[in-house]
Amino acid sequence: MDLNLESEAGLPCAPTADGARASWHGHRQPTHSTVAELDGVFEEGLAISETETILFALGQVVEQRDKHTAGHCERLAFISVAIGTAMGLDRPDLLALYRGGYLHDIGKVGIPDSILFKPGKLTALEWVVMRSHPVRGAEICRHLKSLTPVLPLIRHHHERWDGTGYPDGLRGEEIPLLARVLQTVDIYDALTNPRPYKPAFSPAKALRVIHEETERGWRDPEIVKLFFTLHDSVITKVGEFTAGNDRHLEAMRNTLARLH
Repeated sequence: MDLNLESEAGLPCAPTADGARASWHGHRQPTHSTVAELDGVFEEGLAISETETILFALGQVVEQRDKHTAGHCERLAFISVAIGTAMGLDRPDLLALYRGGYLHDIGKVGIPDSILFKPGKLTALEWVVMRSHPVRGAEICRHLKSLTPVLPLIRHHHERWDGTGYPDGLRGEEIPLLARVLQTVDIYDALTNPRPYKPAFSPAKALRVIHEETERGWRDPEIVKLFFTLHDSVITKVGEFTAGNDRHLEAMRNTLARLH
């Protein structure tokens, strides 16, 4: 990733959405009923069958293979649900975002450690293997009917707005909306936490990278605009939401309720 960043000062403004119309128009503020449904989303997200339990455990195994990704799936689940709530998405979509946070990288269970944890650049052949993980993940989960709504998030969270992503080269609104939401959160979390090939970036630096990638045509401008709007009030407080028992639900409810 060629960051070409020299200073932590000067946080960019949120990218505009000129020329782009998302499948949702504007940013719907969460209603009290929507915010109140958060309890049900998290409870239902945990109320899963034995087979689903195994898959979620497998997703956790993938995360725990790498010390750098501890807590990654949980953070993705919570931030994605927060963004979905701010968008006014319905309960099934919020549940898909929550489960997608835990299962999006499950296909990496089949990626060798030598590739997954390589500190340097991947070779062309190694990239072919790495880029197979969304398809592998969707294949692992496709046999479970209850996870059907999550499959587009697993398969398409590495697509790009301009069509240069993978695995299917989808462009613009061809990319499922929930995958676009999860993708933005995934990128931010990867940037602000260490990886074998890079140190953790500051939030300011991560936002600049996302801004630059959006201007380059890689990210959905409307989703990124909302992400920037929620950054200080919700996203930077993810630690509060993911610590404790019911405290995280109360903290998220209170923060989202203040958005309107």
